[in-house]
Amino acid sequence: MMTLLGIPVSPVHYVAVPLFAAFLIPIATKVWKEFAKLIPGLVFLYLVAVSFVLFPASLEKPIIEIIAGWRPPLGINLYLGPLGGFLAALFSVLGLIFWFFSYQFVKQESLERYYMLFLLLVAGATGIVLTGDIFNLFVFLEITSISAYSLTAFLRARHGAEAAFKYILIGSLSSTFILLGILLIYMYTGTLNMADIAVKMENVSYEIKILIFILFAVSLGIEAEIFPLNGWAPDAYGEAPTPVAAVFGGIVVKAAIYALVRVLFTIFSIPTSFYFIAVMGMLTLLVAEMAAMRQGQMKRMLAYSSIGQMGMVLIAFGMGTADAIYGGLFQMFNHAIIKPLLFFAAGYLLFASAGNSLEDLDGMGKEKPWTSFLFSLGALAIIGLPPFSGFWGKFYILNAIADKGFNWFIFLILVGGVIEAVYYLRILGRLYLKPRNLSVEVVKTPLSASLAMAVLVAVILVVGVYPDVMESVLKPAAQELADKALYIKETLTLK
Repeated sequence: MMTLLGIPVSPVHYVAVPLFAAFLIPIATKVWKEFAKLIPGLVFLYLVAVSFVLFPASLEKPIIEIIAGWRPPLGINLYLGPLGGFLAALFSVLGLIFWFFSYQFVKQESLERYYMLFLLLVAGATGIVLTGDIFNLFVFLEITSISAYSLTAFLRARHGAEAAFKYILIGSLSSTFILLGILLIYMYTGTLNMADIAVKMENVSYEIKILIFILFAVSLGIEAEIFPLNGWAPDAYGEAPTPVAAVFGGIVVKAAIYALVRVLFTIFSIPTSFYFIAVMGMLTLLVAEMAAMRQGQMKRMLAYSSIGQMGMVLIAFGMGTADAIYGGLFQMFNHAIIKPLLFFAAGYLLFASAGNSLEDLDGMGKEKPWTSFLFSLGALAIIGLPPFSGFWGKFYILNAIADKGFNWFIFLILVGGVIEAVYYLRILGRLYLKPRNLSVEVVKTPLSASLAMAVLVAVILVVGVYPDVMESVLKPAAQELADKALYIKETLTLK
């Protein structure tokens, strides 16, 4: 048992601590209102510290936590390997940054409700990347989704309620499909443990496997924002509070992508399914980038841009090779860092703008130079210009696709990249070249928000200049996902 300052720690803490804290907040705020702010910060600080202990160990050997003493495949287990450890650590760090940004953003009367939902969402997303049980993956997905529905309508405005309703409606379809898929898996394999399912799925007929795969592809595709299942996403991003939209892009969609590729690589391994995922990723990329180009509202534009980036990640995973998976994971990391920066900066550039229109950005480069500068760095990074980290993710993906000989994929990705560059550079032109829109009130960016954005920029620059720092982290994670046999062996031969 590993310890932190003499306290035993395990992967269970990633889920149990934020869940406990979420239900503690209403009690603690009866004593002092500020506990609603302080408790989440302490929770994420603790989880970051736990990550410093568990993640390096998971790179050497996966940490498998048995729940209630029942060993796999009969019982439930958490699997903290290089991939799950990386994502759990990333979610913990991002949770701390999001908390810091939100510290002066959320109104006093909304603190309790906001932080309860925030903690539940992060606990659910982390549970998705750690669970080794397919039914518990569904449970954690529901925890994440229900928290996301509520946070979408957090401001209690009409458009926010409408966006949340659309999200719930489509999310309910996702829940139904994944439950049907789990039912069929249990009917034909008699187990819910993902490693055991992977072994027994070999004896299931091809037709049934395809049916189950379709159910999972649709259900998880909704959560992962795959075209044409992503109709909820632009409204949810656009109407949710700024830090919530950042959480959607930084954490929620990453957990959904993980769930999709874990099922794809570990349970099914159907060769044609990889090509299907790559093609759907390409459609998602191109449609989203063209839609982003047409947007007149900032948060909707960022939402479509986020969808496009997830399309590129799916293309990488669809290649199926270790190098392509490495590029996909690198791009997931980039997006998890860069997209929150863009939402954060845009949130304060347009804080007093009721319309959230791109025209409201005119001249903000002079009125809010620091926030505009941070947004500009994020925009250049997401386009993929060196020396920012965004360059390397796209480079590794394109290189892996070239090794597969899919040159038309490379061409279409570059077309999408040109479209992306055009609309981001158009925004930079509005910031620095247009005269100020006098109808928009300029609001000072709080110190906590500025520091949160500065930390993200520092990561973007450090990883951009020294991309090899990610190799020791992401190479084992990519190998874990590609090596189905090792995952099965580590889980089912647990001593």
